Amino acid sequence: MSRYAVMIEKTPTGYSGFVPDLPGCIATGASITEVEERLRTGIALHVQAMRQDGDPVPEPTTVVRELEVA
Repeated sequence: MSRYAVMIEKTPTGYSGFVPDLPGCIATGASITEVEERLRTGIALHVQAMRQDGDPVPEPTTVVRELEVA
């Protein structure tokens, strides 16, 4: 089991998310929870397709930190 970092952003119509370590793996939804669920499914399908195509599956390398700025 791998843990991939995901980025979720507010949009004018809901939320959008992507996986920096898996280019092209994106999802949208009306809520953060919906985007998280869709990304979880999307990551599994993305990795499965890469394996079926014989492509190497990137290891998670992105690190996410929140920085407080005064």
